[in-house]
Order: sequence, then structure tokens, then C-alpha cells
Amino acid sequence: MRTKLFALLLLALPMAAFAQATPVGKWTTVDDKTGKPKSVVEIYEAKDGSLAGRVNEVLQSDRGPNPTCDKCSGERKNKPVKGMVILWGIRKDGSAWDGGQILDPATGKIYSVKVTPIDSGKKLEVRGFMGFSLLGRTQTWMRQE
Repeated sequence: MRTKLFALLLLALPMAAFAQATPVGKWTTVDDKTGKPKSVVEIYEAKDGSLAGRVNEVLQSDRGPNPTCDKCSGERKNKPVKGMVILWGIRKDGSAWDGGQILDPATGKIYSVKVTPIDSGKKLEVRGFMGFSLLGRTQTWMRQE
């Protein structure tokens, strides 16, 4: 009986580790320039199977506690950042997820994005870029527990 329980635990450990190595979950975004927490983004699976991310909470903003996306265009123009989908269309590609886009609500600009779980899924490298991945910025987001 103990042997079966031990074997079951050994099988469950890699599955638990894999579950944490996915971007799905709540993340504290950290500004790559100031090092300060900016918001809480929840990454979830969209209806089409890709991943998307929504701002659940704004922690710090130069535009007050309830900023709007005044520099955005289209349907996002002047909408509250809280509740806004800022990440969409990413799909698993090896150890990373990419092929999607990310919106910077401060500038209204949309970038290509690649996200990579690191540190056993406790952190998420989020790289926004235009054209080539070499031309961009990387933020490290922290998983909320």
C-alpha cells in the first residue's frame, strides 16, 4: 500500500510542477524601468484555446488610481485600464508562449509578445517587441499565490 501511495506521489509531482510552469494565473506586473509593481494581470485561456490577460487591479499609475487608456485607439480609447484585456492570442511554442500581442496602456501602443515562465513558474518574462524579438523590452512579472 505504501509503495502505491509513494508511486502516486511521484507521478503527481511533475504534474504539479508543469501546472506552475504555465502563464495561466494572476501576476503582479513590475515596471522594467522603476522596478515598482504596477498592476495585477490575470492570464486565462480564451475560448479559442489561446491565452489572454486582463488587468484585475491597478497598483500604481502616474494618472491616478483609476486611469483610462486615453492614448489607445478604437474600442479601448478612453476606457478604464482596470478590466481591460491587454494581452491576447498567445500560444505555446516549446518552453515559451508567443504569437500574440500586448498593449501598453500608458502609450496605447500594441506590440508582439513572447512570455516565458522562469524560476519554476514563479516568475514570467514578458517581452514586448516590434518586428524582431531583439528590438524590445522585457519585464519580469511575479506570480501571486
